[in-house]
Amino acid sequence: MSTAALTWRQFRFERRLFWRNPSAAFFNFTLPFLFLIMIASVFGANHKELNITFTALTYTFVFNREQGILKRIRGTPMPPIAYFGGVIASSVANAIVQVTLIVVIGHVLYSVSWPHDYLELVVFVVLGVVAFGSLGIAFAHVIPNFDSAAAYVNAVFLPLIFISGVFYSTKSLPLVFKAIAVSLPLKHVIDGLHGAIVTGQGLGHNWTALVVVAGWAAVGLFLTVRYFRWD
Repeated sequence: MSTAALTWRQFRFERRLFWRNPSAAFFNFTLPFLFLIMIASVFGANHKELNITFTALTYTFVFNREQGILKRIRGTPMPPIAYFGGVIASSVANAIVQVTLIVVIGHVLYSVSWPHDYLELVVFVVLGVVAFGSLGIAFAHVIPNFDSAAAYVNAVFLPLIFISGVFYSTKSLPLVFKAIAVSLPLKHVIDGLHGAIVTGQGLGHNWTALVVVAGWAAVGLFLTVRYFRWD
């Protein structure tokens, strides 16, 4: 069977696995929408959607490694690229559903206008999920065990969302924090989504953000396939 066919089978398996896990469905869909409604009700329609792919996949891979699941998968004929491709493709599918529902809910309940550039929206959603998904899988190799996963993830994730402009403008940040944010992918994903949804500037105006996010996606995929520890 070809690698593409194996990737498709792994994707289908990940979809079934996801929807058969009530807690995964709750934390990936229900909880973000509850936060969306609460934040929008308090602060109005000026809200941002936060992607949790990095955190979710890091936890999942550390847990599966400790349980010996990854070691058993490695013992099968499936190429690593097919396995990782199916997992990340499943995350992309989740993100597309999430963003679609958020856009519809924002328009229907809070009179937020429809996105101005759908192509840019799709490109940055897919590239952003691939980047953070692959980086999350790669980051799992440095985490020694599942009990310490929360500390490792939050040490990276929480500072990143605060310096990247998820909750507020980054104009008042010190220069050193701005430099760090510009070198990392989250700020550029936010800029791309802002251009697609709010200003409609198009990919040509945000080509720098596109290159940075694509570069991080390539780095994440390389680290995932080349250095991932299966046991």
